[in-house]
Amino acid sequence: MNNLRDTLKKTIRANPEFASELVCIIPYAYWLHSQGKLEKVITSKDMKSFYYFCDNVEETFDIRTLDNRNSGLEKAPNEWVHHNAFAITGKDYSELTTEEQNDTNGVLDYTEWTPPPYSEYYKADEFNFDKPVIVVNNNYNIEYGKPVSESLRYFDIKTLYDIFNYLTDKGYTVVYKRPDNTEFTLDQNEMMTLESKVSLTANVQGVGVISDYDLCNYYSGMVINLNKMKKKYPQYSYNEFQLKLFSVADGFVTTNGGGGILCSYFKKPVVMYIPHGKELRTNYVTNKDSYLNKLSDSNMHPVLDEGTVNNYSKVIKKIKTVFKGKK
Repeated sequence: MNNLRDTLKKTIRANPEFASELVCIIPYAYWLHSQGKLEKVITSKDMKSFYYFCDNVEETFDIRTLDNRNSGLEKAPNEWVHHNAFAITGKDYSELTTEEQNDTNGVLDYTEWTPPPYSEYYKADEFNFDKPVIVVNNNYNIEYGKPVSESLRYFDIKTLYDIFNYLTDKGYTVVYKRPDNTEFTLDQNEMMTLESKVSLTANVQGVGVISDYDLCNYYSGMVINLNKMKKKYPQYSYNEFQLKLFSVADGFVTTNGGGGILCSYFKKPVVMYIPHGKELRTNYVTNKDSYLNKLSDSNMHPVLDEGTVNNYSKVIKKIKTVFKGKK
């Protein structure tokens, strides 16, 4: 019987974009593990820490693919990150009424879906923060092959300045994360960004041209560049380091996408700025059965900003509502 049980175990082989792996693959793998049905995981480079619960993890892939048909998603219970309308209603999304579509936006099939408890597994006191920590997660990438100048899904320098000022004034330590696309396995859009050598900068009056990383240096240690902090912990891979760091955070300010989904795993308040993407669909984030609310334990505070020009004032207003500091 033991041999029969072993033959029923599954090997997961997947290299989709990061967001899809976080939502569709990892919770399925953890569910299989919880049922004693997981044999092996074959994934992208530096993803082993996300599968800490599996003894047999092979980091094979050097590139992620945006082609869902050949990424491993096609063999998962949820093949798409944005909904699983057929599992929920028995109909294709296109066959649903607008009201029915609104009810399924962001909702998946959860029968074989259990997110691993990263905050419990990775939480440690080795960072010795003396103030509550807010992680500000940013993104600045080419999207859909269009010029980065057309991207909306990021915080600009002025907005970061306003966010950093408010949070540090309220007594928080800010950890700023924006990957420069050298840290992990990339998808096609991230590869194009890296090859284009684009950087997030602004010409600040009286200072000159500075980057978002430069901006962190103006806060006397109260704003910490995650990339610079990582260099002090060479014993950890990039992903293991951020999992440990995020586990001790008190909250998150983030753009939508893979980085934002990762923030939602830690059951702390998440202010998520959504200027672009399927997440703008009605009920996607606010639906109680949305995977974002399942992951965050209903700690999502979305800022929807549909249009062609960023209205960052909405983000600042929401941050002031959610993160009030210590009185």
